[in-house]
Amino acid sequence: MASYLQVDNISKSYGDRTLFSNISFNINEGDKIALVAPNGTGKSSLLKILAGIEHSDRGGEVKFMKDIRVAFLDQTMSFNPQHTVFEHVYHTMGGLSPEIGEYEAALSSGDSKRIERAIATMDASGSWSIEQNIRQVLSSLKIERTQQLMGKLSGGEAKRVALACMMLQNAEFLIMDEPTNHLDIDIIEYLEAYLQRSRCTLLMVTHDRYFLDRVCNTIMEIDRGKLYTYRGNYTEYLAKREERYENMQAEIDKSRNLLRRELEWIRSTPQARTGKARYRINAFYDLKDRASVSLRTDSVEIDVATSRLGRKIIDCEDVCLKFGERTMLDGFSYKFTRGERIGIVGRNGVGKTTFLNLISGGLEPDSGSIERGETLRIGYYSQRGISFKSGQTVLECVQDIAEVAKSSDGGTISATALLNRFLFPHETFNKRIDILSGGEQRRLYLLTVLMRNPNMLILDEPTNDLDIMTLNVLEEYLHEFKGSLIIVSHDRYFLDKTVDHLFVFESEGRIKDFVGQYSEYREFMKEREEAERSQQRATTPQKPQQQRSHDRSKRKLSFKEQRELESIERELSELGEERSALEAELNAGDADYSRLTDISKRIEEIIALIDEKEMRWLELNE
Repeated sequence: MASYLQVDNISKSYGDRTLFSNISFNINEGDKIALVAPNGTGKSSLLKILAGIEHSDRGGEVKFMKDIRVAFLDQTMSFNPQHTVFEHVYHTMGGLSPEIGEYEAALSSGDSKRIERAIATMDASGSWSIEQNIRQVLSSLKIERTQQLMGKLSGGEAKRVALACMMLQNAEFLIMDEPTNHLDIDIIEYLEAYLQRSRCTLLMVTHDRYFLDRVCNTIMEIDRGKLYTYRGNYTEYLAKREERYENMQAEIDKSRNLLRRELEWIRSTPQARTGKARYRINAFYDLKDRASVSLRTDSVEIDVATSRLGRKIIDCEDVCLKFGERTMLDGFSYKFTRGERIGIVGRNGVGKTTFLNLISGGLEPDSGSIERGETLRIGYYSQRGISFKSGQTVLECVQDIAEVAKSSDGGTISATALLNRFLFPHETFNKRIDILSGGEQRRLYLLTVLMRNPNMLILDEPTNDLDIMTLNVLEEYLHEFKGSLIIVSHDRYFLDKTVDHLFVFESEGRIKDFVGQYSEYREFMKEREEAERSQQRATTPQKPQQQRSHDRSKRKLSFKEQRELESIERELSELGEERSALEAELNAGDADYSRLTDISKRIEEIIALIDEKEMRWLELNE
């Protein structure tokens, strides 16, 4: 198996803080690796070093196999906000295809002769198929409005465009930093299936444990600045990591027992030593270093009180909301009850965040009523993240809310102690919030929401930018939370752990209530879809016996499919004739600019139609 990447002795530090030091590893063809570690330990920095965006401190080497194509999906993407979606992806592909770049430049120039030459070059090079490929990949990621401006996209839509750009590069090696952030569950499952069947080699950072478990065959962990590799998926990694810690703890305990005996020898023996004794003294200090290793892992401690919640929570009666012609909520009625745990799912843009803003009081409905109980205290953790004043520090942000907070045992806890429990040590108190990492900002935001002692938590995508360790602690806290809970999340594992029924958002403002976990809902949907397909197959008319092919190895076409096949062959002939006529008119050189543009567009449409119909023709003939 070929080695695709060899990394030797790379290191990264920021100031006096070392993220990792002199780490080395090898990645072979076909490996699908997830990198896991707490926030702030250098996962993204490591990926950027491999992608060539950042550099290792103190030398080191990153060496990919010669001529291998590498694609990098960053957490953030840069783009011209005035470009359309198609223009952005087209520009990206233009860098990979000079023919497409020249064709786009020719159209922008308005020079008819240049357009004519560019079209001829596109024909000769077969570059029209690249444009069609772009449209197919965008469509597979449910990006239908390709003329929408990039600056108007939501976070989820922008992430899908970034994924399209990565997929279109057809790279052998993919480096992906949090690929599932901001994606709806349908797209996550599509990407999951794409990576499962792809022959690419993969290194990624993700907090999505189902995604990680189903895609990856190797886990790499950064632990105390060192890198450890585990073969197997995430579930197997957890077991092997625990085994490693047990072995390390046994070694530490053994070293401590030896240290006690050596310490007695050091104290009881005169200071003057022979050469052999001096060696034993040196060994003593080495043993002392090994015995002093601590395997304690710092993790967030959530210990805040929940305010008393009365019998009335939130009552919604026939609530309706529209944005222009678009219906966001249509006649929604529901009485929220104490202690219930609701997960909200649905594709991007269907109105999940709008619903949360209505429930929390940030929006008013067009009609209907929303009544909230007198004892209700909502803690709203929004996608927008933490808001803070310019130059504000970590400690100032927390003290603006309160100097002390109520703890779960009825006592109080100071703002500084609470920061410590959320993994903000004393030296970070005067650190400006704007220079914190994304994960640190989200962790601080969670602290500011919980320290207000809410009795209803509304969490909008709480898993984005939080590491797996923090998510485990948050899940345990939510499991014990005494109030009501509403969660919008695309993290299937998180939903399964925290909610007991779902609001499924559909089009035109409709909401369905499904009792059960998300995994149960997906199984229900798959069974229903399979039943619908079976019913459709049962009602499809079969081709008469005498018309069936004698080739028993092939699936027999139905009468409807045979008619479709004949129609496709006729349409392909007509499209070919139309394309030939248009190309002849184009080559004649006597058409004006407007006509040239129309011809060019129609040729593109014809090529797309031919590709589509040829694909269907092949499907039917197989």
